[in-house]
Amino acid sequence: MENFIIQTENLTKRYRKQTSVNRLNLEVRRGEIYGFLGPNGAGKTTTIRMLLGLIKPTTGHIKIFGRDFQKNKIDILRKIGSLVESPSYYGHLTGYENLEAIRRLIDVSSDRITEVLNIVRLNKAANRLTKEYSLGMKQRLGIAAALLSQPELLILDEPTNGLDPAGIQEIRELIKDLPNRYGMTVVVSSHLLSEIDQMATKVGIITNGQLLFQDEIEVLRKRSNPRLKIGVSNPQLAAGILKEKGWITHVEADSLWANQTAPEIASEMNTTLVEHGLSVYRLEEHKRSLEDIFLEITGKEGSL
Repeated sequence: MENFIIQTENLTKRYRKQTSVNRLNLEVRRGEIYGFLGPNGAGKTTTIRMLLGLIKPTTGHIKIFGRDFQKNKIDILRKIGSLVESPSYYGHLTGYENLEAIRRLIDVSSDRITEVLNIVRLNKAANRLTKEYSLGMKQRLGIAAALLSQPELLILDEPTNGLDPAGIQEIRELIKDLPNRYGMTVVVSSHLLSEIDQMATKVGIITNGQLLFQDEIEVLRKRSNPRLKIGVSNPQLAAGILKEKGWITHVEADSLWANQTAPEIASEMNTTLVEHGLSVYRLEEHKRSLEDIFLEITGKEGSL
């Protein structure tokens, strides 16, 4: 049996006639960093709010830690830390004092405050007023608050939103460290493919409320393998000639495409086609970016 931390079955949320999340089947395994990727308005935050019990699904089921969420909500939520959108804090209190206020509510040891400040690397700024914090420091304080209860599952909604490159890198490195050092499972949502690519081990792509892709990040990367574009006078005839030699190609937009791109193979293909009287006027390697693949999956024409 798979060791799933999160499983949803046909999870759906409708607001009157609008369907925000449509029959979603998420699968998050223990120890993964699950990148929940999609454009703004795709349904990421709505899904996260359902996973945290902040809104009720219209239909469908949620299992977390192998238990029915609706029947065991309180026990399950005790083992989850979360940061949904921007963190809340008291600007007139220090970072330490903000965490102390939360610590008293959830009844954990005061030693835990020092521990989480060290984890998010805010120990040197613990006694500064939070209104003096940069945006990146405030995000890290929000993550520290989510870590106070020593959660098994951490859910972060757009944690790098609005940060400068240095702040983004700080949050990214922090998230990547959590599963290995603390045994945590992390779900992190983003509309930035580059961020998910650099930190996630598994990715789910959602658009218009539907999950279009869910697999290891390496599976997504393999789709970006380079291809060889061959400009030739008669692509259909050329494909047949190369097939006889054991090379599988296909015709696309009046060009011949091959999955083999090694220089020696490209040279052999060229020689073979010329020897059969065909005119080869272009040999060009094409490699699709992960963004190209994302746009292909989501059907979007604009960039993220």
